[in-house]
Amino acid sequence: MDGSAESPDLARLHDDLRAEYAQIIDIVSGFDQRLLTIKGWGVTLSLASLGLGFQQNHYGLFLVAAASGVAFWLLEAVNKVHQLHYYPRMRDIEVISYTLFAVEMPSGGRASSPLIDWAWWTAEPRIRRGENKADPAVPEPWNDPSSGRSMLQPWFSTHVMLPHLIAIVLGTVLFVLGLAGVFGPI
Repeated sequence: MDGSAESPDLARLHDDLRAEYAQIIDIVSGFDQRLLTIKGWGVTLSLASLGLGFQQNHYGLFLVAAASGVAFWLLEAVNKVHQLHYYPRMRDIEVISYTLFAVEMPSGGRASSPLIDWAWWTAEPRIRRGENKADPAVPEPWNDPSSGRSMLQPWFSTHVMLPHLIAIVLGTVLFVLGLAGVFGPI
């Protein structure tokens, strides 16, 4: 369907979908800012605890670094889960927009907008010149079982667990070494 033949209801739906999509993008961006803040505070507290542990000759502060690493990792992962809850709706809007508002291109095929989430999902194989996961111009629903997407395990995504995992391991190792007397009597 081309945009010139839209009914008033369809035009209103199109406007509403674009407004909702823009709002979701703002919400997701807001989560990104919070996630960076959480990561920054986690790194600061962990490094400060490690440094103070050495400065004050108190290996208990190494345990504080490890505990704060766990706490900030969990906090970041929970926030990431909340952020990810917006992505299926983004995809719904992309699929609806494609289905109802895509236009025929002079070179063949159809094009629609928005496709931010879908473009991200299909980008890696295109960048690496590998086999495409799907047609980059035709969005598929989020719940498509063949997509292989899972938003249930952000806890173990590298960008979520680092640098918190380093603080946990380093703090724990230093604490155990302190208990074993490696740093002398503290």
